Amino acid sequence: MSYDQQQRVSQFPQYPQSEMWAGQLIKQPLYPHLKPQILNMIDPFVKYGLKEAKATSYEHALQEVAAITYLIGKGMDPHTAYLTVESWEINEMF
Repeated sequence: MSYDQQQRVSQFPQYPQSEMWAGQLIKQPLYPHLKPQILNMIDPFVKYGLKEAKATSYEHALQEVAAITYLIGKGMDPHTAYLTVESWEINEMF
């Protein structure tokens, strides 16, 4: 495992450690006003990812949904983000 990979693993600990640490550090939700807006924005892509996982794999579906939502976060409209990520696929592979 490279240094970069090790650093990423330590930055994003796996469940249950991450849940325990978050519970100790954060006593109330951060940015609660953003929660409904964000969950509504990503809901169609979560549903799409679950459907996609049945046809491909969970890894592929997570990569696809993460890439789409990343592009949306960078300012791309959802439809263009979806089409962009789909254009990267060849035979259901990135």
